[in-house]
Amino acid sequence: MALKNGICKMEKFIIECPLGKVVVNGCEKGIHEIQLQSDAEISEQVTTVSYKVCETPPEKTQPMKECENWLRTYFCEPWLIEDVPIPAFHHPVFETDSFTKTVLVTLLEKVKVGETVSYKELAELAGNKKAARAVGMALSHNPIPVIIPCHRVICSNGDIGNYSSGNANKLKALLLGFEMVMKQMKNAAFHADHL
Repeated sequence: MALKNGICKMEKFIIECPLGKVVVNGCEKGIHEIQLQSDAEISEQVTTVSYKVCETPPEKTQPMKECENWLRTYFCEPWLIEDVPIPAFHHPVFETDSFTKTVLVTLLEKVKVGETVSYKELAELAGNKKAARAVGMALSHNPIPVIIPCHRVICSNGDIGNYSSGNANKLKALLLGFEMVMKQMKNAAFHADHL
Protein backbone atom coordinates (compact mmCIF):
# COMPACT_ATOMS: atom_id res chain seq x y z
CA MET A 1 0.00 0.00 0.00
CA ALA A 2 2.92 2.37 -0.53
CA LEU A 3 2.20 5.23 -2.89
CA LYS A 4 4.11 5.43 -6.16
CA ASN A 5 5.97 8.60 -5.20
CA GLY A 6 7.68 6.78 -2.36
CA ILE A 7 5.48 8.12 0.45
CA CYS A 8 3.96 5.32 2.48
CA LYS A 9 0.24 4.85 2.83
CA MET A 10 0.07 4.50 6.59
CA GLU A 11 -2.28 2.38 8.60
CA LYS A 12 -2.51 1.76 12.30
CA PHE A 13 -4.05 -0.53 14.84
CA ILE A 14 -4.50 -0.05 18.57
CA ILE A 15 -4.48 -2.72 21.23
CA GLU A 16 -5.06 -2.75 24.96
CA CYS A 17 -2.67 -4.93 26.93
CA PRO A 18 -0.96 -4.94 30.34
CA LEU A 19 1.02 -1.85 29.18
CA GLY A 20 -2.16 0.12 28.51
CA LYS A 21 -2.92 1.24 24.97
CA VAL A 22 -0.33 0.44 22.31
CA VAL A 23 -0.50 2.10 18.88
CA VAL A 24 1.21 0.41 15.91
CA ASN A 25 1.84 2.38 12.71
CA GLY A 26 3.06 0.80 9.49
CA CYS A 27 2.70 0.31 5.76
CA GLU A 28 2.98 -2.61 3.34
CA LYS A 29 6.77 -2.50 3.62
CA GLY A 30 6.92 -2.80 7.39
CA ILE A 31 6.27 -1.42 10.85
CA HIS A 32 7.16 2.25 11.26
CA GLU A 33 6.70 2.56 15.00
CA ILE A 34 5.10 1.23 18.12
CA GLN A 35 3.89 3.89 20.53
CA LEU A 36 3.41 2.96 24.16
CA GLN A 37 0.69 5.11 25.69
CA SER A 38 2.36 4.95 29.06
CA ASP A 39 0.82 8.04 30.64
CA ALA A 40 -2.02 5.76 31.74
CA GLU A 41 -1.91 4.09 35.14
CA ILE A 42 0.28 1.00 35.02
CA SER A 43 -0.02 -1.73 37.62
CA GLU A 44 3.05 -2.92 39.49
CA GLN A 45 2.94 -6.33 37.85
CA VAL A 46 1.12 -8.29 35.20
CA THR A 47 -1.48 -10.31 37.08
CA THR A 48 -3.61 -11.37 34.12
CA VAL A 49 -2.98 -12.05 30.48
CA SER A 50 -4.87 -9.48 28.47
CA TYR A 51 -4.98 -8.43 24.87
CA LYS A 52 -7.75 -6.63 23.03
CA VAL A 53 -7.74 -5.03 19.59
CA CYS A 54 -9.46 -1.64 19.95
CA GLU A 55 -9.03 -0.23 16.47
CA THR A 56 -7.86 -1.87 13.27
CA PRO A 57 -8.04 -1.25 9.52
CA PRO A 58 -10.49 -3.47 7.59
CA GLU A 59 -7.58 -5.20 5.84
CA LYS A 60 -4.11 -5.15 7.34
CA THR A 61 -0.90 -5.33 5.34
CA GLN A 62 1.24 -8.43 5.90
CA PRO A 63 3.71 -6.67 8.27
CA MET A 64 0.80 -5.31 10.32
CA LYS A 65 -0.77 -8.81 10.54
CA GLU A 66 2.59 -10.21 11.64
CA CYS A 67 3.05 -7.45 14.21
CA GLU A 68 -0.42 -8.00 15.63
CA ASN A 69 0.25 -11.75 15.84
CA TRP A 70 3.60 -11.12 17.53
CA LEU A 71 2.10 -8.78 20.15
CA ARG A 72 -0.86 -11.10 20.80
CA THR A 73 1.52 -14.03 21.30
CA TYR A 74 3.83 -11.97 23.52
CA PHE A 75 1.01 -10.99 25.87
CA CYS A 76 -1.17 -14.13 25.69
CA GLU A 77 1.10 -17.10 24.92
CA PRO A 78 4.56 -15.76 25.78
CA TRP A 79 6.15 -19.21 25.92
CA LEU A 80 5.66 -19.42 22.14
CA ILE A 81 7.16 -16.02 21.26
CA GLU A 82 10.52 -17.30 20.01
CA ASP A 83 8.73 -19.26 17.28
CA VAL A 84 6.73 -16.28 15.99
CA PRO A 85 8.11 -14.36 12.97
CA ILE A 86 9.20 -10.80 13.63
CA PRO A 87 7.51 -8.35 11.24
CA ALA A 88 9.52 -6.32 8.76
CA PHE A 89 10.47 -2.81 9.90
CA HIS A 90 10.18 0.25 7.67
CA HIS A 91 11.61 3.18 9.60
CA PRO A 92 14.49 5.46 8.52
CA VAL A 93 16.71 4.17 11.33
CA PHE A 94 16.80 0.77 9.57
CA GLU A 95 17.34 2.17 6.06
CA THR A 96 21.01 3.16 6.43
CA ASP A 97 23.96 1.67 8.26
CA SER A 98 24.55 3.43 11.56
CA PHE A 99 25.59 2.64 15.09
CA THR A 100 21.95 3.02 16.17
CA LYS A 101 20.83 0.40 13.65
CA THR A 102 23.67 -1.92 14.69
CA VAL A 103 22.72 -1.61 18.38
CA LEU A 104 19.01 -2.21 17.75
CA VAL A 105 19.56 -5.21 15.46
CA THR A 106 22.16 -6.69 17.83
CA LEU A 107 19.78 -6.32 20.76
CA LEU A 108 16.95 -7.95 18.80
CA GLU A 109 19.10 -10.89 17.72
CA LYS A 110 21.21 -11.54 20.81
CA VAL A 111 19.20 -10.72 23.96
CA LYS A 112 16.31 -13.13 24.44
CA VAL A 113 13.21 -13.13 26.63
CA GLY A 114 14.06 -13.22 30.33
CA GLU A 115 17.65 -12.07 29.74
CA THR A 116 19.20 -8.70 30.42
CA VAL A 117 22.37 -7.06 29.19
CA SER A 118 24.21 -3.98 30.43
CA TYR A 119 24.78 -0.92 28.27
CA LYS A 120 28.48 -1.79 28.31
CA GLU A 121 27.88 -5.43 27.30
CA LEU A 122 25.59 -4.34 24.48
CA ALA A 123 28.26 -1.90 23.27
CA GLU A 124 30.70 -4.82 23.12
CA LEU A 125 28.18 -7.02 21.29
CA ALA A 126 27.63 -4.17 18.81
CA GLY A 127 31.37 -3.95 18.15
CA ASN A 128 32.46 -0.90 20.18
CA LYS A 129 33.17 -1.71 23.83
CA LYS A 130 33.79 1.96 24.68
CA ALA A 131 30.39 3.12 23.44
CA ALA A 132 28.14 2.41 26.45
CA ARG A 133 26.79 6.00 26.46
CA ALA A 134 26.21 5.87 22.71
CA VAL A 135 24.22 2.67 23.27
CA GLY A 136 21.95 4.59 25.63
CA MET A 137 21.45 7.26 22.96
CA ALA A 138 20.76 4.61 20.31
CA LEU A 139 18.14 2.97 22.52
CA SER A 140 16.39 6.29 23.04
CA HIS A 141 15.77 6.31 19.25
CA ASN A 142 14.19 2.83 19.18
CA PRO A 143 10.99 3.19 17.13
CA ILE A 144 9.84 -0.39 17.83
CA PRO A 145 9.84 -0.89 21.62
CA VAL A 146 8.83 -4.27 23.06
CA ILE A 147 9.71 -6.12 19.82
CA ILE A 148 13.17 -4.55 19.83
CA PRO A 149 13.64 -5.09 23.57
CA CYS A 150 15.40 -1.97 24.84
CA HIS A 151 13.73 -2.71 28.20
CA ARG A 152 16.22 -5.60 28.57
CA VAL A 153 19.19 -3.21 28.78
CA ILE A 154 20.12 -2.33 32.35
CA CYS A 155 22.96 -0.61 34.19
CA SER A 156 26.10 -2.55 35.12
CA ASN A 157 25.25 -2.13 38.83
CA GLY A 158 21.88 -3.85 38.34
CA ASP A 159 19.71 -0.72 38.31
CA ILE A 160 17.12 -0.86 35.55
CA GLY A 161 18.18 2.46 34.02
CA ASN A 162 16.07 4.67 31.79
CA TYR A 163 13.37 3.82 29.31
CA SER A 164 12.43 5.93 26.31
CA SER A 165 8.72 6.19 27.09
CA GLY A 166 6.87 7.99 29.87
CA ASN A 167 6.35 6.21 33.22
CA ALA A 168 9.80 4.85 32.42
CA ASN A 169 10.81 2.95 35.53
CA LYS A 170 7.38 1.44 36.11
CA LEU A 171 6.96 0.36 32.49
CA LYS A 172 10.46 -1.07 32.20
CA ALA A 173 10.13 -2.91 35.52
CA LEU A 174 6.75 -4.30 34.41
CA LEU A 175 8.22 -5.67 31.17
CA LEU A 176 11.25 -7.18 32.91
CA GLY A 177 9.05 -8.81 35.56
CA PHE A 178 6.64 -10.12 32.92
CA GLU A 179 9.52 -11.65 30.97
CA MET A 180 10.95 -13.34 34.06
CA VAL A 181 7.55 -14.97 34.62
CA MET A 182 7.49 -15.94 30.91
CA LYS A 183 10.89 -17.58 31.21
CA GLN A 184 9.87 -19.50 34.33
CA MET A 185 6.68 -20.72 32.62
CA LYS A 186 8.64 -21.87 29.58
CA ASN A 187 11.22 -23.66 31.73
CA ALA A 188 8.50 -25.36 33.78
CA ALA A 189 6.73 -26.51 30.60
CA PHE A 190 10.03 -27.81 29.17
CA HIS A 191 10.82 -29.79 32.33
CA ALA A 192 7.27 -31.20 32.51
CA ASP A 193 7.57 -32.41 28.90
CA HIS A 194 10.89 -34.15 29.61
CA LEU A 195 9.98 -36.05 32.79
